[in-house]
Order: sequence, then structure tokens, then C-alpha cells
Amino acid sequence: MAGRLEGKVAFITGAARGQGRSHAIRLAQEGADIIGIDLLEPIPGAPYDGATQADLDETVRQVEALDRRIVATKADVRDFDGLKAAVDAGVAELGRLDIVSANAGISTQMAPTSQLDEAMWQNMIDTNLTGVWHTTKAAIPHIQAGGRGGSIVLTSSEAGIRGYGNIAHYVSAKHGVVGLMRTLAIELAPDSIRVNSIHPTQVDTPMIQNTATYDLFTGKAGSTKEEFAAASRGVIALPIPWVEAVDISNALLFLASDEARYITGVPLPVDGGNFLL
Repeated sequence: MAGRLEGKVAFITGAARGQGRSHAIRLAQEGADIIGIDLLEPIPGAPYDGATQADLDETVRQVEALDRRIVATKADVRDFDGLKAAVDAGVAELGRLDIVSANAGISTQMAPTSQLDEAMWQNMIDTNLTGVWHTTKAAIPHIQAGGRGGSIVLTSSEAGIRGYGNIAHYVSAKHGVVGLMRTLAIELAPDSIRVNSIHPTQVDTPMIQNTATYDLFTGKAGSTKEEFAAASRGVIALPIPWVEAVDISNALLFLASDEARYITGVPLPVDGGNFLL
């Protein structure tokens, strides 16, 4: 039986691990070939280690184990020329582009808005907002050239539809992603290219499983994972502390598939009811 994405090619940023690797595997399971990129460097100010070449190699291994093709390279979403070169090379090898997952994003130090320094603010905006714009800018001409329509999914956050204290730079970037999504949905509708955003709550990846996030949620220094889980349950309606990466991947798969052929311009929370509380 053919998969829901049989014969299609998806471009995924931040593909080395976490949600990006999960997205690559889930779309490959449904028949897609993958173009994947990742920074593969430490992230200044991040409370967790950056992805490595070994991480990206593991994504390649798992996609190829599904008998799908993958072109995976090191690229930085902040660098448009390098990103475009990676997309162009992937399309040249795989022959087309149908789906975009602008997934790459970072978390950095957390502080009251008046105490955020210039570098903290700029690095966040450059990656989590400008990097998403760069991703779409590099990919759109390839989808348009195919003349078959397509799907672009921007990863925002619960912080893209509500406010949170001490992460103004993150909240601002993720709200900006929603504005970009809605603008692109209008601009690309005549080409039958749909554009939507996904808004995860806490996802069980290195971005949240670190002491900085634990302390943010509990309001005290030196918090444990168990204390974070208890605090996180308090902001999610369903009886869970977080969702898994595959839950976000399944939403991406739906939005990328023909099952969502008339869905565009929609911010889709995958949050266990986080927005309700």
C-alpha cells in the first residue's frame, strides 16, 4: 500500500535529532524522500548541547532503513546563501520539492525582559524567526516550479499564541512565525501551496529536558526533572507533563498530506489543552 506522501520530497530544518529527526522518520514512513539540514554546532547561551554530525548520521541511517532517500547536510538557517545552496543541492539530487518543515529553533537564557541583553535577543530572533523566513524563501521557488502545489508547515510554539514571563525573545519570535505563516498562506494560495503552523506545548526533547527549563517552570533553582514534570502537568489540561516528538510529527504529516488539502492559514496547537488553562 502506498504511503500518504509517496513520491514526494520534504525539506526539514533541524533534522539531526529531536522533533526534526522524528519528522524525517515519520514522513519517510509515509513514502517521502528527505532533504535535511542542521547547524551541528554549539548554540551560544543554550542550556543544552547542540546537535552533532553523529546525530545527523543517525537520522540518515533511520531514514535509509525505511528504504527512502535522504540528502543531509550541515547548514545554518541564519545564513540564507548556505541554506539555499543546501536546498538547491537536495532538489537537484531528489528531483522535486513538495513539503517544507521549518522546524529548526533554539532556546537560550531566560530573564526578565529588561534584563535580556542584545546578543540574547538577536540570536533568538535570527534563528527562530529570520531562520524560518530564510527556510521558506529558499524553498518556495522549488515548490512553485513543480506546479503541483505543496505544503509548508512552520513550527511555532504554545508561546506563539500566548505569553510567558522571562522569555520575551522566544515569545516574540514565535508570535512572529504566526504572522509570517498567515502572510505566506495568502501569497501562495494561487499556487495551491498551503501554509500552516504547529504550536507544541512542552515536547520531550533536549530543548526542555534541562535545568534552565526545570527552574523556569518551578520558579526555583536546582529543580529536578520530577519537579518539572509536576509543574508542567499543572499547565496542561490532559493528565500528562509533556508530549512526545512523534505527536508533533503526526500533526505535520496530516498537514502535509492530501487529507488537509483545504487547510491553510491555520495555527494548530498540539498541546494537550495547554491553551485552555
